[in-house]
Amino acid sequence: MFRIRLVEQPMPTGSKDTDVLLEWLIDSLSLVRRKAETWGPSDEPSALHRMFREALLAAPLQGWNTRELGDACGLSQTAMHNQMARLRESGLVASELDGRWHIHVLRGGSMSNAVELVSVQARKILEMRLAELSALIIDSNERMKTPIEEENLALKINISEPGATANNQDRIDALLNDLGLNGERAKKGDNLARKVFLELAQSHNAITMLVLADRFDETRSRIQRTLERMREVGIIERVAMPERIAQDVFAGLMRQYDARGEEWLMNRGGVGRLAESVAKKLISDVKKKKLNIEKVEKYLADVPLDNQKLLLNTLGGRMPYGFRIAGKTGAEMSEKILNRCDRTLRRLRTVANRLDKSLQV
Repeated sequence: MFRIRLVEQPMPTGSKDTDVLLEWLIDSLSLVRRKAETWGPSDEPSALHRMFREALLAAPLQGWNTRELGDACGLSQTAMHNQMARLRESGLVASELDGRWHIHVLRGGSMSNAVELVSVQARKILEMRLAELSALIIDSNERMKTPIEEENLALKINISEPGATANNQDRIDALLNDLGLNGERAKKGDNLARKVFLELAQSHNAITMLVLADRFDETRSRIQRTLERMREVGIIERVAMPERIAQDVFAGLMRQYDARGEEWLMNRGGVGRLAESVAKKLISDVKKKKLNIEKVEKYLADVPLDNQKLLLNTLGGRMPYGFRIAGKTGAEMSEKILNRCDRTLRRLRTVANRLDKSLQV
């Protein structure tokens, strides 16, 4: 069963060091667990690193049994069984039974060939799984009306071919789990990722974290972790909600006037930075207790969005953000994810080629 986890990383620019290139590949394919996110040149090489260096890269098609590979990297037979299972799932290593031993080779006879095979397989399987996901998303032009602020989240995605459906699960549960949206330590029967995804997939508007937490009677921390996993895959994106600014500015004006007065609002509260006519209307209505959300929205209609954000910030509020599916359609979302995946796979192929060349020096 093909299964990998891709983690986007900056290229090891200019490096020709075999160890640096190898560990970069290991980290990008999430083949080892680390306390730190990535390996550094001063860190001890992983057991998997030693296995590749001493055996699979030195003689990729020689055919290595599990005991020989364990001797090369210092792992027990039990640990080797788990490690080789992961390597076979990733598509880097192929195995066949020879008597009582499994014989392992590096696919294609080189790291560059192995990574090329993995890339082709991963791309096709991800395309299939995203087609399943896209079918659950309603089309919506309204959803994308607010431009997104630039996001620099690294891609982190599980790619797994469809397997058997577990008991008490349907294909949606299996799909979300295969994409890694339930997290590594999800409890049996935990369907929070499913509920959050379907809520966003059927919505024409962005939804805040607080609304999701209230709707599903969940803690904000659990909702946040679920949303972050979806953002790392590229299924959803965080977007400002300017339609909520008037509501929050109104609350800030009334609260700060009661606590600090008119002078504070005009100076440190930021109202004095607005056009004089707008400032006068706001202050007058605040003092007379006649201000409401509709009036704030009307008075701020011609104020640039950045200035509205600044006003909200100086009043002690924060720009409201929500979460939405990353496209008008499921197909548009899928295309964005595939483009990000293609970029990561290109980097993998480039580094694998560099690695093979470094071994020839």
